[in-house]
Amino acid sequence: MFWLKYFLSSQSAILWMSVLFFMSTIFYWLGFFGGKQSDTFDMIGSRLAWAAVTMALIGTMVRWYESHQLGPDIGHIPVSNLYEVFVLFCWLTAAFYLYFEERYNTRALGAFVMLVVSAAVGFLLWYTIVREAHEIQPLVPALQSWWMKLHVPANFIGYGTFALSAMVAFAYLIKEQADEKRWYKLTPIWLLGVALCFVPVAFRQRVQEAGGSYWVVYAGISALIAAGILLGRKRIAARLPANEVLDDVMYKSITVGFAFFTIATVLGALWAADAWGGYWSWDPKETWALIVWLNYAAWLHMRLVKGLRGTVAAWWALGGLAVTTFAFLGVNMFLSGLHSYGTL
Repeated sequence: MFWLKYFLSSQSAILWMSVLFFMSTIFYWLGFFGGKQSDTFDMIGSRLAWAAVTMALIGTMVRWYESHQLGPDIGHIPVSNLYEVFVLFCWLTAAFYLYFEERYNTRALGAFVMLVVSAAVGFLLWYTIVREAHEIQPLVPALQSWWMKLHVPANFIGYGTFALSAMVAFAYLIKEQADEKRWYKLTPIWLLGVALCFVPVAFRQRVQEAGGSYWVVYAGISALIAAGILLGRKRIAARLPANEVLDDVMYKSITVGFAFFTIATVLGALWAADAWGGYWSWDPKETWALIVWLNYAAWLHMRLVKGLRGTVAAWWALGGLAVTTFAFLGVNMFLSGLHSYGTL
C-alpha cells in the first residue's frame, strides 16, 4: 500500500501516460522535419508511445486495485465514467496504431494518429482539473453489472479504430493535395483547424467554470498545428507511405472497429434487456450508436461491393470521425437519457 499511495498511484501513472503521449506526438512530428535525424525522431516517438501505453495499463490496473481497497461494494473495472473511458480510448487507439506501425513497417502515420490521442489527453487533463474526475466513485446501480466489463471495452475498440482510420484518411488527403498551390483550397487542413478551434468554444459554453486560459492555450496550439501542416505539406506528403498502404490501413481499421462495435451493440442490447426490461428504447446514445454503425456498414458495403477507394473513401472515413465523436462525447454534452453517466 505504501508504494501505491506514495510512489505509483493510478493518477500518477495516468499523468505519466499523458506526458509521454504529448512527447511522442512532438517527436513523431519532428520526424517530418528532422532531415537526417528523421528516423531517430520517429523511433523515439514510437518508443514513447509504447511507454505511454504501458503507463496507461499500469494506471488502469492500479486504479482497479485501488477501487477495491476503498470498500467491498466500490471496487469495479475502471470503465465506468468519462475519465476512465478516455484513458481506455487513449491507450487502445495508440496500441492499435503501434500494431499497424509494426505490420507495415512505417512510423510516418504516428504524427497523425497521435494528434487525436493527444487531443483526448488534453480533454482528460481538463476534465480532471474541472471535475476532479480522478476520484474513484461507487458505481450507480445501473452500472453494477458484469455486462459493463464486456460492452464498454468492445465499444471503445470501435471508437479507437474509427478514430485511427479517420486520421489515416486525413494523412491520405494531405498526400493527395500536397501539390495544390492555392492554399485556400486545402480543405482537410482548414477542416482540422476549424474542428480543433471549435472544441474550446463548445466546452467554454458548456462548462462555465472551465479555466479560460486552458482553452486559449489549446486553441493556440491547434492553430500552430494546422499552420505547420499547411506550410510543410509537401515534406509531409513525401514521407508518408504509398496511397495503397494508407488505403489498406484505413480499411483494416474500420473492419476491426466495425466488428467490435457490432459486438458492443449486441451486448448493449442484452444489457438493456437485463437492466431495463427491453432490448432497445431509442435513447439518444442508442440512436447515435445506430447511426455510427450504419455509417461504417455503408462504408464497408461500398468498399466490398462497389470497390470504393481513394479520395471519396478517405473523406467518408474522416467524416465518420465527426459522427463517432458526437456519439461518444456530444450526446453526453447536449442530450440526456438513460446513458447519462458521464455528463460534463
